[in-house]
Amino acid sequence: MTVHVDFEPVGRRGQCPTGSTLLNCARELGVDLVNLCGGGGTCGRCVVQIMEGEVSTPTSSEGKFLSSEQLAAGYRLACQTVPLGNCKVRVPPESLTTPQRTQVEGEELPVAVEPPVQTYLVTLDPPSLDDLRADAGRLLEALAQQYGVMVSILDLAVLRELPLRLRGEGWQVRVAVRDEEVVALLPSAVRPLGLAVDLGTTKIAAYLVDLETGRTLAVKGVMNPQIAYGEDVIARLAFAGESPAQAARLQELVVETLNQTAIEMCAEARVAPAHIVEAVVVGNTAMHHLFVGLPVDQLAKAPYVPAVASALDVKARDLGLHFAPGATVHLLPNIAGYVGADHVAMLLATGVTQAEGLVLAIDIGTNTEVCLVNHGTLTSLSCASGPAFEGAHIKHGMRAANGAIERLRLVDDRVEYQTIGGAPPVGLCGSGILDTLAQLYQAGIVDSRGRMGEHPRVRDVQGVREFVLVAEDEWGDGRPAITFTQKDVRELQLAKGAMRTGINVLLEVNGVTSDEINQVIIAGAFGTYIDVASAVAIGMLPRLPLDRFRQVGNAAGMGAKLALISKTKRREAQAIASRVRYIELATAPQFATTFAQAMYLG
Repeated sequence: MTVHVDFEPVGRRGQCPTGSTLLNCARELGVDLVNLCGGGGTCGRCVVQIMEGEVSTPTSSEGKFLSSEQLAAGYRLACQTVPLGNCKVRVPPESLTTPQRTQVEGEELPVAVEPPVQTYLVTLDPPSLDDLRADAGRLLEALAQQYGVMVSILDLAVLRELPLRLRGEGWQVRVAVRDEEVVALLPSAVRPLGLAVDLGTTKIAAYLVDLETGRTLAVKGVMNPQIAYGEDVIARLAFAGESPAQAARLQELVVETLNQTAIEMCAEARVAPAHIVEAVVVGNTAMHHLFVGLPVDQLAKAPYVPAVASALDVKARDLGLHFAPGATVHLLPNIAGYVGADHVAMLLATGVTQAEGLVLAIDIGTNTEVCLVNHGTLTSLSCASGPAFEGAHIKHGMRAANGAIERLRLVDDRVEYQTIGGAPPVGLCGSGILDTLAQLYQAGIVDSRGRMGEHPRVRDVQGVREFVLVAEDEWGDGRPAITFTQKDVRELQLAKGAMRTGINVLLEVNGVTSDEINQVIIAGAFGTYIDVASAVAIGMLPRLPLDRFRQVGNAAGMGAKLALISKTKRREAQAIASRVRYIELATAPQFATTFAQAMYLG
């Protein structure tokens, strides 16, 4: 006997043996849930929500981790719940392991497809001795006669290939028109493509989209190659400022990566990069300027003024991108020197600008942007949170890859952890780093000042205290120990302190308190993976009920996609940018005092 279980939004469904727990069903169907205790009901991490169907009654173990309100809303521990028939289960992002979460791209607002590029299948009469019209005029007249589309410009690159394309395609082509310009000639059976890009300081996310339907054809995430010249924005601005050649090098690195990424995504979707007729790129102001080739010296010096804040349209070929001949890259507006188009895209995708009450929106990354929406008034700032939560500057920190500890807890003197892919542990990724600090603080091993105290697992190595998470002999194969050091604590205090300072300054400027916040929206790659309870425990996020927090994934990437397929959303993005009141964090009253207080844990 079996039951049918449907796990959403990961889209895994199938038959499971009757009597199996939802955790075992998830394993059978390839849904990797966080379960530090191995299914014993003692860690409370495998939380799911029953949307449809009948399941077993809650156990005493579930009562320790879930409130009566949560249980009434269908929340359960997967390891303690047995489906009694066919059922549909929602898996919150925080219950999924890191590789599974990459399938949950981000929450996307529904929008009517209204792309800036339209295509028209045009059939032309071939020239003859009685009809000697030029190819360009012939094409423009056909557009006007067959579709009533008045076009006055042919992109020069399109004009150069027009004669061969018309004759090679038998005088029938799909014409891509942007405003009043022909930007591409496509084979008659080909759909126009678009590319949306979130150009992050550490990572680049790209989305290949069918512009006629708005459907995403391929998604790819890669590291930003500029990281070799500096892990943060300041280091890259300094490198670019040393010479025009070095600035050009940073631009070339991103362009090369985008070209290769487009090739790989198009191969996956069985289409061609030459069919990409429009792109939207968002990033912080520094990434934006480096990508376009704008001067960046003024961004590195007070008062940190961008070269341009309004939206830009640039020919893809002028940037070195190998798309359709006349393809355009649209860049959403910037707000200030350290709050850029990615912040605008995040606000666009989450819809917070229409929210009522008090909403805090945080896009966590190497550079963290925060916006407080106070009954329609938008106030934003940027925090230099640094790359610590990405694993940089942490002794055993690493990117999210197989073997990285992604979830961790202390039980008495024992460390329970879960690694990505179930592989032997080799280091700590961002979510594991955050869990470790929270657990050490809650256990009293690290005090509110960040000082590491005595514990059987604490040892001194060359005068530096460190907590042993995985001992040298734990796996019996000669692996080195994995530890968390006093220096690691200080790195995280700086990152946490910067982020919380930004939040506190926004609250103070608006004359409100954290208790009044109705909702906290957490965006960004790292923000998707963290355990919110751990972030609250160390004081990185305000101490609010957990049901007020919402993790939305890569909202900047989602905003870029919206702007790619909707001209209305582009106009909305410009309107959002004009509404934001920007605060330069370092100039805020009592900044030093606020930052010093925010460094405390808890």
